[in-house]
Amino acid sequence: MNKTINSIPYTASPISGGYTDRILRIDLATSQITIQELPPDFKNHYIGGRGYALKLIWDETSKDTHFDSPENLLVMAGGPLCNEPRFPGTGKFIVGTISPLTDTFMDSNVGGYFSSILKTCGFDAIAMSGIAAERCILIIDDDSGEIRLVNAPNVEKTIENGGISYGENLLMEFTGNQLNKNVAAIATGIGAETTNFGLINSFFYDSQRKRLRTKQAGRGGTGTVMRLKGLMGVIVRSSQSRSRGNNPVDAALVKSSGAGLAKVIRQEDPKQLNLSLWGTPVLSEYMNNFHLLPINNYQLGQHENAKKIFAGKFLEQFLKKKRADGCYFGCNLSCAKGAEDVTLQYGPRKGITVGIDGPEYETVGAVTGLGIFDPQFTMEYNWYCDEYGIDSISTGVVMAFIMECWQRGYLTREEIGYDLAWGDLETTDRLLHDTAMGKGIGEIAAKGILRAKTWIAERHASKTGVAVDDIMAELNKFAMETKGLEFSMYISRESLAQQGGYGFALKGPQHDEAWLIFLDQVHREMETFEMKTAALKWFPLVRTWFSAVGLCKLPWIDVRHPEAEHTDNPAQNIPSFELYVQFLNGTTGSNKNIEEVLLDSERLHLLQKMINLRQGKGTREFDRIPLRAMAPAFPEEYQNREAYYDEWLQKKTESGDQLPETIEARHDLLVQARKEAYETLCDHVYKAKGYSISGIPLPETLKRFDLFDDKALTILESYGFSTELKN
Repeated sequence: MNKTINSIPYTASPISGGYTDRILRIDLATSQITIQELPPDFKNHYIGGRGYALKLIWDETSKDTHFDSPENLLVMAGGPLCNEPRFPGTGKFIVGTISPLTDTFMDSNVGGYFSSILKTCGFDAIAMSGIAAERCILIIDDDSGEIRLVNAPNVEKTIENGGISYGENLLMEFTGNQLNKNVAAIATGIGAETTNFGLINSFFYDSQRKRLRTKQAGRGGTGTVMRLKGLMGVIVRSSQSRSRGNNPVDAALVKSSGAGLAKVIRQEDPKQLNLSLWGTPVLSEYMNNFHLLPINNYQLGQHENAKKIFAGKFLEQFLKKKRADGCYFGCNLSCAKGAEDVTLQYGPRKGITVGIDGPEYETVGAVTGLGIFDPQFTMEYNWYCDEYGIDSISTGVVMAFIMECWQRGYLTREEIGYDLAWGDLETTDRLLHDTAMGKGIGEIAAKGILRAKTWIAERHASKTGVAVDDIMAELNKFAMETKGLEFSMYISRESLAQQGGYGFALKGPQHDEAWLIFLDQVHREMETFEMKTAALKWFPLVRTWFSAVGLCKLPWIDVRHPEAEHTDNPAQNIPSFELYVQFLNGTTGSNKNIEEVLLDSERLHLLQKMINLRQGKGTREFDRIPLRAMAPAFPEEYQNREAYYDEWLQKKTESGDQLPETIEARHDLLVQARKEAYETLCDHVYKAKGYSISGIPLPETLKRFDLFDDKALTILESYGFSTELKN
């Protein structure tokens, strides 16, 4: 490794009941390294993971903090339940920060070994502030008892000169090419310097495949913040055993609850989604069958060529055979698929042979959103996004938006440099690399849709004389972003529940806060308005809890316990969730039930809402979604499913059989009905959550969770609440 900037000796804090009660603090501006001892009640209020990140960012940033402000924090935190091989899905941690896309709190969850090794190194979290004067690497080495900041090795090359995977080169140099399961790293790629949606790769060694693999903290630009701070990577090393690393209070309860969930997965997954065989691309077929697969920038939900990218095609062509592909020890769901010896056919590294981790369903949907149904291109798109260090979701959605802007005349060929037709592999590939490198029109795409559409509207207005606001109104019909974050890969216009899941999601339209599309549209388990409203309060709280304790959600939401059908609400999968609560109690020594767990989560959810309000992104206005997310954006989209929409109108409106004759008139009627339904949903969900009609938590709601302090009072007053609230 290169020159040491600063170092301290240390002794790892022992883990007790899932916690070390320590945070490692790094001031990158001064190179200061400090260890923060947490008070006993901190973990009781903020749990871990997302909760720790929320509390630190609430306390140490302000409404004036932006993603590039020195005081912005970059927090990496697991939780009390990560690092437990006896329970499935315990390798998760989150990266939290103020996002360059949304200008408010963002967290993105990721798997691998990093969080478990960080915990055995003696830390529940790392919090980094400041901007380094020179690029650096943080090394946390339990084996040597030392924490170091060192000058970043010059191991990154441009893509044209042979490689872009900084993290892999970093770990190879650190270990002397002797990779093993006791060392892991996080890093990003050169695309994080040129885009607002840079991701963070979590590198871990797969002893079966004999190579490093990666999982991604993909959403919201966490990698962009990391690179801006001058932090090129974090390496953790510890040879301590992780077999009982959490030192649970009741090891027998941990073992029995883990065995119970593993049994459900083993018996039920093959009969349900079969994620252990197919991985998450199995969703592609379901989504296509139910008109939910995003195609051509979410214009269509089904296509005759979609069968080319169903899970079986990837298994046959790339994955070859089933492997035990969990992203952490002990997870028998094993859905983290990967391919070996794939020869690239596109892009600047055409001709080289690589291993590729993935694809996940979201990446498949990003590519179908561009009108492409080619498994080879999908794998390469996956690889390039990971290597560049850019989010495959935001990348695909902003590219699709640029394509549609060209097709609708808002961008010219001269402005782009080439035509952008749906399904054109050559020009799509070119746009991908232009976006990743910030070249030509890719420089505009790299800013994300929120900023790109402003640039396009202003430029088009200057050419045509049409008012910017009028152009923006048209772009907003198909600009698939809310709060500044690009949509994930589900057509929501036929699912009011998922529309709310996207609109109310605190960090923007990301499915990990309320993935209701499958439950609503496939299982049909949320038929009534009341059920949708209840789900939009309950599911985000459960999912917030998962991101706080350090767990993967898939074994719960994607593998239904056989006893769930005998409960009042099968969609909640309560029998499996009870196993998770047992796991929590066994680990930490608590004695909580599901209701108490949800109350802990609701505190975090409210705290995140208050950060949004502080940053100016928390009211009803910012919960609204683009037209295409709730209805066909244009009459031709209505015409694509004319019979379906006609039937819907006849059932949902008072028009009966007297529907207007023209497509345009029926489209207008449908749009109006869908907008009204969404606004009514807002009213009901806000009431259920204890919010005002504007989407602001009421004082009594905050008081229930001890969140009504002077800072909260100031925020509420800024939104017009009475100064008498303090009493």
